[in-house]
Amino acid sequence: MQPEQKNKQSIAWAMVVVLGLATAMFGYLFTTQKSELTQQESMVVEKARELAITKTKLDSISTVLDSKIAEIERLGGDVTELTKVKEQLEKDKLAFSRSKKVETNKYLGKIKEYEKFLTEKDELIAQLKAENEHLVASNDSLSTHVGTLTSERERLVQRQAELTDSVVTFTEANKELSAKVSKAAALKAQNLKILTVNSRGKVKEKDEYKSSRVDKIKLVFNLPENDLTAQEAKDIYVRVLDPEGAVLADNATGSGEFEIDGAPSKFTARESVAFQNNNQKVEMLYDNSSQFRPGKYNVELYAEGYKIGGGNFTIKK
Repeated sequence: MQPEQKNKQSIAWAMVVVLGLATAMFGYLFTTQKSELTQQESMVVEKARELAITKTKLDSISTVLDSKIAEIERLGGDVTELTKVKEQLEKDKLAFSRSKKVETNKYLGKIKEYEKFLTEKDELIAQLKAENEHLVASNDSLSTHVGTLTSERERLVQRQAELTDSVVTFTEANKELSAKVSKAAALKAQNLKILTVNSRGKVKEKDEYKSSRVDKIKLVFNLPENDLTAQEAKDIYVRVLDPEGAVLADNATGSGEFEIDGAPSKFTARESVAFQNNNQKVEMLYDNSSQFRPGKYNVELYAEGYKIGGGNFTIKK
């Protein structure tokens, strides 16, 4: 073999060796990089999974916290502390979403604290439910008691109304009886005579009188016995009505006002008589201050609100 050819063959073997070594080195480097990339990819996937789990837990705690706030409010409990925790949780969620660093361990610690807090509030909710059940039971008992009292009150009101009606009926009956007794006990003027007295004191009894001969009127009557009438002084009122129906009245001669059936009226004369319950005779004298006009005059006698007698006389021209 010629030297030149031998030299070419050596160079070719050297190139084969170098190429083999380069191929082996490249293979080693490729395998190493691929392993590192796989590890990095696994780490990225794991971190992403941790981030997703952390976010899900934070969102879940937020949802549960909202439900517990609503339930405690419904049960009448204080939600001040829960509201503050809710505000802090929202801040943590916002900070987590904006964080450029993966700090899942930090937030996992917070999550445990939130879960512990929620567990404690479960105990509060259970206590509030028990208290509310007790209140409901008490309220039912109270409602039953109130219903009983209401029925009893209605019965009493009805009974009171019945008693009121009875009292009213009794009162009306009593008034009616009292009125009958009062009327039965009223004085009666019997055998009334209307006499005239002239200026000389002469007494006459006629159906008609001349006005020039009448200066005074004399009334004579009896008060019959009545055991229902109290034996005491009785005011007897006289009303003399002129032909037009007007009451003759002069305050200077003792006239005044009294009541007839609850209404005020004038009277002509008044005299107090001691009732003796012995059919006593009574005489009353009326001195007219002016001359009687011609016409028919009516005389009425009253005592204790009742008309006890009456009569009339005529003045002729």
